[in-house]
Amino acid sequence: MNSRRSFIKQTGLIAAAVAVSPSFACTPVAKHPVGLQLYSLRDIIKNDIKGIIEKVAAIGYKEVETYGYSVKDKFWGLDAKTFDNLLKANGIKAPSGHYGMDNFIAGKNSDELKSYIEAANITGGEYVTVPYLGDSLRKTADDYKKIAGKLNEAAVLCKASGLKLAYHNHNFEFTKFGNTTGYEILLSETDKNLVDFEMDLYWVARSGVDPLSLFKTHQHRFTMWHIKDMDKTKNDVNTEIGQGAVDFKSIFTGAKMAGVKHYFVEHEFNYKPDELGSIKTSFNYVNNQLL
Repeated sequence: MNSRRSFIKQTGLIAAAVAVSPSFACTPVAKHPVGLQLYSLRDIIKNDIKGIIEKVAAIGYKEVETYGYSVKDKFWGLDAKTFDNLLKANGIKAPSGHYGMDNFIAGKNSDELKSYIEAANITGGEYVTVPYLGDSLRKTADDYKKIAGKLNEAAVLCKASGLKLAYHNHNFEFTKFGNTTGYEILLSETDKNLVDFEMDLYWVARSGVDPLSLFKTHQHRFTMWHIKDMDKTKNDVNTEIGQGAVDFKSIFTGAKMAGVKHYFVEHEFNYKPDELGSIKTSFNYVNNQLL
């Protein structure tokens, strides 16, 4: 009888909540916060940042990763505080941002990094993430060693402000230099207490490298993942998560070993007319099948 009364009471509370807020019924509840790299929406986000963030939240995403910030352009025209207020109003956090670091790595501009640190702190970030390395910076194994040194240097500055530095890979890091690769050099030469790695699962799979072997060799270094699928017939094209060639279920068995804390869906090379529909399909697969 008590359990029946509890059931009726709980049902009544849910019905009341739906009546007050219809979104309670239609917004998916993530088992673990699912994030979105906002670059996935690059062709439409610039036109309506407020509306896009609202739609991303309605799909069920609880985290986003920013890209393209600069003092001049800000976050799609919004200063850091205004952007943070927009995220909070939609129940979203931004634990990481992609900030261009080529100038710092080349020894040209440390003020740029300071502006990134300031923006990340205002928006409640945890990570300043290096998204890419220009071609001229990474031609030799020695270049990668120099890059690792600059990453350590940047990480010290981030730590002083309560942040951490992370590095996001593509496929060029897996180019061989004798019996090693640029990626192995970065993993070995950076301070594991200061520098984390954001593994892009698509680029690792496209390079023919087993993510699980990297997780085993460098445990707890891969605190963020980009979940991005590869078309079954064209490896240079993305598809919605779960519809391509990447064996995510196998990779996810190594999540604890990797030390992953944040998962970001990304569509980098998949441009269909319905970008929002695509990120919803990917969210549903990650939320229901992987987490």
